[in-house]
Amino acid sequence: MGGEAFLKYFPKILDMINKLDHINVVVSNLQEAKDFFLNLGFKEEISSRISGERFSIIAGLPDFDAEFVGLSLPGSVTNVELIQYYSPTGGKDPKLNKPNQLGFRHIAFAVDDIEAEVARLKAKGVNFQSDIQVWEKTGKKLVYFYGPDGIILEFAQYPKPLQ
Repeated sequence: MGGEAFLKYFPKILDMINKLDHINVVVSNLQEAKDFFLNLGFKEEISSRISGERFSIIAGLPDFDAEFVGLSLPGSVTNVELIQYYSPTGGKDPKLNKPNQLGFRHIAFAVDDIEAEVARLKAKGVNFQSDIQVWEKTGKKLVYFYGPDGIILEFAQYPKPLQ
């Protein structure tokens, strides 16, 4: 359902939503993924093993058994939840790290010094799609890099407003 059609059927939805609360990312190794996001500056807020009928009903998955960690970024109102499923296990989409696939594309992080952040992560072995690029239309500097299980992440540095 497209945006206009969605709003036609649910005209008050924008009055009902308060904020983008969290982004949930399924990973194959929770500890490695958590360490990766901690290196980006996230802080652990909560972690738990979750299983049982209630979660099977919520997720629509039989024999639900998983572990998750909730991470926050200081100054942000949107959290990242990482989840590793033990049952039922899922498969990896071989094209997940291709930006033209339907569905979830990437998570972007605004930074003040993109060059310093790229250097810091390269020193830790993080792979980047390219060198830092500049979008001429806005002056925004950006670069894609790969997180746990090949998810696409982005650093974006916006030009400072003129005084």
